[in-house]
Amino acid sequence: MTHQLTDQRVIIEMGMGNDQYGQDYTKAAGRAIEDAIRHSALAIFRSTGLEASDMRVVVTIGVQAPDQVDAETLKARLPYGVVEVRVQHGGLDSSNPETGNVIVIAAAAVEVFLPSQSVHWRLAGR
Repeated sequence: MTHQLTDQRVIIEMGMGNDQYGQDYTKAAGRAIEDAIRHSALAIFRSTGLEASDMRVVVTIGVQAPDQVDAETLKARLPYGVVEVRVQHGGLDSSNPETGNVIVIAAAAVEVFLPSQSVHWRLAGR
C-alpha cells in the first residue's frame, strides 16, 4: 500500500511484547500490537460520522529476526480498517547465559490515518 498524501495521522500508539520460551517472533509481535491498542478507544468515529472502515492502519514491528514474522497473521489481529504491516530490524533478543534460552522482545507502533477532514475540522499544526 502506498502512502496517501491526503490522509492525516490521528493516532499513534506504541507497545512492547515478548515470547519468553518459544522464540516465536510473530507471537511477540502480536503481543506488542495488543499492548499498543489495549488502552485505545476510537471515539472519533462516533464524533465525526466516519466509519471504522475509512481508516488506514499502519503497523511497524521491530524484532531481531524480521524474516521470522508472519505479517499476514498480524494483519488479522487488527479489527478495523485497511491494515498494512511493516516488519523491520529492531526489538531485542535477551539470552539467559545459564540456560541458553532466548527471550524475544518486539516493539510495535500502530498508526491510524484518516482521509483529510479539513473541510470539517482542522488538526493543530496544519
